[in-house]
Amino acid sequence: MSFEGLELFILGPAFIAGLLILATHVPLGQEVLKRGIIFIDLAIAQVAGLGVIAAYRFGWDAHGWEVQLAAVSSALIAAAVLGQLEKRYQQFQEALIGVTFILAATASILLLADNPHGGESLKDLLVGQILWITWDQLLPTVLMTGFILLIWHNFRQKLNHAGFYLLFALAVTSSVQLVGVYLVFASLIIPALGGAGHKKALLLGYIIGGLGYGFGLILSSLLDLPSGAVIVWSIAIIAFLFKCLIKK
Repeated sequence: MSFEGLELFILGPAFIAGLLILATHVPLGQEVLKRGIIFIDLAIAQVAGLGVIAAYRFGWDAHGWEVQLAAVSSALIAAAVLGQLEKRYQQFQEALIGVTFILAATASILLLADNPHGGESLKDLLVGQILWITWDQLLPTVLMTGFILLIWHNFRQKLNHAGFYLLFALAVTSSVQLVGVYLVFASLIIPALGGAGHKKALLLGYIIGGLGYGFGLILSSLLDLPSGAVIVWSIAIIAFLFKCLIKK
């Protein structure tokens, strides 16, 4: 165990990034549970990651606007297609989401097959590199978070299937590049599950997620373990404890 990693300039941006992600993902995760499309975030996040990998193949700068455009475009297209499929084949929606995920995941592997650093790139896409986030990277996330929350709180009742999927795609695209696919899924589903059925489900979800990110970042720094994976487990354990100890 080492206390050297407990540096505010490292943990600070990572924790704020987590809170920004939770700001949109907790309410969206509750809607995902309500709609019964649990794995939509995995599918769209994976498609957004595929867009990033495709952009890398063209040699575009990792932080350039082309990569962001590729990620957003890929996710929006996937969201639009899934929205149409939900209306036409609702009984097969979860299966179609699963197929979308596996196609995007295997396409990413194929695109990275001849890249000597492909394995590391794929790991970064899945697990993320939250501790590498800088304060400068947070400004676009702040703007995107504000936009999504504005639409969600003012027009939520008016969003049809396509509208929800498109808003969801924007949220997932902005977060998957920061924290990876696994942590995006955990931020959406686990806090929503932890607060499900409680009269203050949204607040409880935010508390679970915030504590999960906080304790996860501290533990991963002390134990020198991958932060994304530790945060996922931290959120899950806290959600389980809250579910056991807090009555509806």
